[in-house]
Amino acid sequence: MDLTRLKRVTDTEWHIPPSGAMRVPGIVYADADLIADMDDKVSQQVCNVAALPGIVKASFAMPDAHWGYGFPIGGVAAFDPDAGGVVSAGGVGFDISCGVRAMTTGLNAADIEAVKESLARSLFAKVPVGIGSTGELRLSDREMDAMLAGGARWALQQGYGEERDLLRMEEGGCMAGADPACVSARARKRQRKEMGTLGSGNHYLEVQVVAEIYDEATAAAFGLNQDAVVVSIHCGSRGLGHQIGTEFLAEMVAQAPVLGIALPDRELACAPLDSELGQRYLGAMRAGINCALANRQIIGHLTREVFAQFFPAARLELLFDVSHNTCKQETHRINGARKALFVHRKGATRAFGPGAPSLPEDLRTWGQPVLIGGSMGTASYVLVGTRDSETHAFASACHGAGRQMSRHQARKRWGGRAVRDELAERGIIVRSPSPRGVAEEAPGAYKDVSAVVEAGEKAGLAGRVARLRPVVCIKG
Repeated sequence: MDLTRLKRVTDTEWHIPPSGAMRVPGIVYADADLIADMDDKVSQQVCNVAALPGIVKASFAMPDAHWGYGFPIGGVAAFDPDAGGVVSAGGVGFDISCGVRAMTTGLNAADIEAVKESLARSLFAKVPVGIGSTGELRLSDREMDAMLAGGARWALQQGYGEERDLLRMEEGGCMAGADPACVSARARKRQRKEMGTLGSGNHYLEVQVVAEIYDEATAAAFGLNQDAVVVSIHCGSRGLGHQIGTEFLAEMVAQAPVLGIALPDRELACAPLDSELGQRYLGAMRAGINCALANRQIIGHLTREVFAQFFPAARLELLFDVSHNTCKQETHRINGARKALFVHRKGATRAFGPGAPSLPEDLRTWGQPVLIGGSMGTASYVLVGTRDSETHAFASACHGAGRQMSRHQARKRWGGRAVRDELAERGIIVRSPSPRGVAEEAPGAYKDVSAVVEAGEKAGLAGRVARLRPVVCIKG
């Protein structure tokens, strides 16, 4: 990205002043090196988002931002429904509510060292992964409606998980306002056999070990200590979410002229929040969030079953479950007054600070756990929302390392077997049905996650709590 286009405010905050159709400025949170490595398309997309109706404060990009569909991945924007604000399917993304769930285990690195090969095989056999993967569940129409309305609460009723899991999930495991009737037959068909599956791409199930603690008090409150074993699950709403995004993007593009919306980019197709189309999308999108919450709940239960085979006394406790492709109605301070806004986070994680009323009581003193997935073979992080988070990008933070190379470029540079062998030499076991998928997700295809996280902390988005290193990685 051309630094001359930006106004440097601090070492980690850069502004793009409004020009042309922009209604608000663009703000990029990153250090100079990360910004220099960003594609120029990121700044253009930030500016395009800033031109959408009803946007407030700014169009934001996180430290891991890279070019995406419509919004940059790592993009955040909030819209005022009382000022003609819109909802954009491109501002949520195709993998609705893709997110990360982390579970503590009570085990340490030494406990799993002797069994990690067998553990990897068992996890790979238990949790379906890859393109078109299907699980044991086959949902009827009635069950599909119940799942789309109930999210993780529905999964719990089917015997997946524990009641206390809901306390450690955004929205208590169920997104209010979901309308299953707004989800098409095609989307339902794609999801009918996919519950409890990881899918492909950058989705994973990892067994990780706490390698470094940055904040002892918060880590203790989160149940983390040096060498502790953690399990992280990264996946979303699978085929259903993709179909919802595909269908509504097409409809929003077609309806834009009728709705009086001039799109700076057709990929930013949107609809007024108070329109019939906007309300239908919100109903379907919220159902997609529930699908993802239920999916991660089921996979979490399957993971517990595998661990119980190896460690009967182990307790896998949910640390938190966060989403990073959503639009949610939240109350934020604008011009000194509290205002209900619709916050789009695409490849960005909510990072509420201490005292946020939506947080579980036992976490409210500390702030929300923010789970940052690294690239395969590199570190992941646990962060926490801070008291200053609200003053930045609507209490948002990065969500991962962020790609710096396309999947096609990665396949040209690396072979899947070579990547897997290299990671095995470092003590990291990778299991995947697709050598091509492993090549696409090679660690070198991503930015330095440590640099991303450090920039976010310096910018005040979220504070570091712990760094996790992978031991077993199950990939799609």
